[in-house]
Amino acid sequence: MADDLLNEIEALGTRLVEARRAVATRIIGQDEVVELSLAAMLSGGHALLMGLPGLGKTRLVETLATVMGLSGSRIQFTPDLMPADILGSEVLETAADGTRAFRYIEGPIFAQLLMADEINRASPRTQSALLQAMQEREVTIAGQTRKLPAPFHVLATQNPIEQEGTYPLPEAQLDRFLVKIDVAYPDRATERDIVLATTGGAEADAPVVFDAATLIAAQGVVRRMPVGDSVVDLILDLVRACRPDDEDAPQTVRRHVAWGPGPRAAQALMLLTRAQALLEGRLAPDPSDVARLARPVLSHRMALSFAARAEGVELENVIDEVAARVTRVERAA
Repeated sequence: MADDLLNEIEALGTRLVEARRAVATRIIGQDEVVELSLAAMLSGGHALLMGLPGLGKTRLVETLATVMGLSGSRIQFTPDLMPADILGSEVLETAADGTRAFRYIEGPIFAQLLMADEINRASPRTQSALLQAMQEREVTIAGQTRKLPAPFHVLATQNPIEQEGTYPLPEAQLDRFLVKIDVAYPDRATERDIVLATTGGAEADAPVVFDAATLIAAQGVVRRMPVGDSVVDLILDLVRACRPDDEDAPQTVRRHVAWGPGPRAAQALMLLTRAQALLEGRLAPDPSDVARLARPVLSHRMALSFAARAEGVELENVIDEVAARVTRVERAA
């Protein structure tokens, strides 16, 4: 590894320690959620936060925008939300001399960190307005393509239990999320700390640690970080083993999985393992990173068959079984 890259990785690691400490001033507990969110941003991707109301998802996104020094925007998705409410629209204005011209008014999507709150409450037509933005970092309005700010990240939230009045996200849009993050209930001790910290006279303010330019540079460091051949092979083995029509797929996948992850899952694992290593102060990812990230990367990119759902099979258990099997084979080799 070149000395300049080594120095950049070490300097970035120190700054990430500061960022995690800054986030912790407002987010108590939820260490894994914070870590995965930061990893997604370091990888230049988007994250889908799955959790019940009141678990701090909105607070987390607001805190991340502050700590990372990004311009933030929030969209509350509802059934009557229209694409123009996200992307913006052209309005006809009359000048003082009586001439008329169209002027484009930017929508809330023109932000560096966009919070899409309860994204599954909007209609498919409105959800699709995000597809081009999430993949290509640009939007096309009235025939004109407009670039979004850099960096551009979407952190979307979704309530996993309320199904009435919701529209499931299509597979193409789910695949645009680098990672799906499950936000669980805190334990008793953590909940006690939350209650005491948030019901007093004043709450702590999170300091700014990054800015847009520094984050973009950090994303460049992540992409230059070396990855060993064993880790690359493990990523490919894991992703391919989760496809039911692959010749190397284990029996549990062939029996229970309707469709598996595509190449974008392998790309996500490659980036996230590097970011995970950085967050833990290491110079390169190892096989344990792949196994740890299997659920967050794969669970929204594959689906159980109808028979498997009827039998009560859990997709997460299938992923864990495949990850354990692939890791075991890699160690034996």
